[in-house]
Amino acid sequence: MYTRGAVIRQAPGELEVVDLELDDPHPDEVQVRLVASGLCHSDDHHATGDIPVGTYPFALGHEGAGVVTKVGPNAKGIEEGDHVIFSAIPSCGHCRWCAAGASNLCDLAAGILAGPRFTDGTYRLHTTDGTPVGQMCGISTFTETTTVSLASVVKIDPDIPLDKACLVGCGVSTGWGSAVNSARVRPGDTVIVMGIGGIGASALQGAVHAGASNVIAVDPVAFKREQAPVFGATHAVESMAEAAELAKQFTNGQGADAAVITVGVMRPEYVGQALGAVRKAGIVVATAVGPHRVGDMPLDLFELTLFQKRLEGTCFGATSGNRDVHRLLRLYQEGTLKLDEMITRTYALDDIAQGYRDMHDGKNIRGVVLFD
Repeated sequence: MYTRGAVIRQAPGELEVVDLELDDPHPDEVQVRLVASGLCHSDDHHATGDIPVGTYPFALGHEGAGVVTKVGPNAKGIEEGDHVIFSAIPSCGHCRWCAAGASNLCDLAAGILAGPRFTDGTYRLHTTDGTPVGQMCGISTFTETTTVSLASVVKIDPDIPLDKACLVGCGVSTGWGSAVNSARVRPGDTVIVMGIGGIGASALQGAVHAGASNVIAVDPVAFKREQAPVFGATHAVESMAEAAELAKQFTNGQGADAAVITVGVMRPEYVGQALGAVRKAGIVVATAVGPHRVGDMPLDLFELTLFQKRLEGTCFGATSGNRDVHRLLRLYQEGTLKLDEMITRTYALDDIAQGYRDMHDGKNIRGVVLFD
């Protein structure tokens, strides 16, 4: 069938919406008509070339939700008409990591930026002249209809609005999990969240849910500081220097219990600033990503060692798609998790480039593409 989707032809490159040919589902696959897709900064990292991909053209998008329109053989309980969200990290269910409950580290993820299907090395998307098109994370949610592996979809309650549920496929799970799973926030903690986009807003909510008493949001953009209290921030400041001083005031000079870095583009100095802001045995969680290769990282190695501080990376917020998606959506249904408030603006597919310009200009907590 024919569909339309947003692709990059090179990096650095601009997103452009083009006509595409889409294969029917193979065994263990389904075809999904998209309803909504979040505009995550990770897609922009591929467009700028910060994170290289293996195939051009490359169809972007990895935070989406839709309705199943076709199923391949061995659909494993997924039927036409089911509502699903996509998991940015596929889960095979049987590798070492999945078996240990860490499906965010599933071995299938090694191929999600190569372009072809990570299970068999073939392509499901092509240009109209037959050129193979890579799929981001094996899903490409910036397409009107996509064909994906069952390892990448989670069936959800049809009563949950898909334009809100799509956010749980990446940003919400990553941010929430960064605070709850990786930073291991506890009741009474003082927490700093650095960067208040979609992931940062979710990290704020995770810290509040875990019981933090003081939740300090840091962002140079005034609009994002104004929005931070909506997601639970008790304080919002412009710089890490201000945040570190506030944290000391709340902790008798000790510093924050945890700092979560959720900026749009990671820089080495941010890690040093965060480590300087946490107490002895405090933890810094590096959630943000930046250029594939970075220069020297300015760290106080004396403090790192003798103050027993911890620096930890996190992928997908250390969440497990099939398990944690349902937990988070239940919290949304109960009114605990704010998804509606995260969506600042919506866009048509043809306006996706404007959506990313607005992201760069600091106008959105999260932009969302809505499909007809």
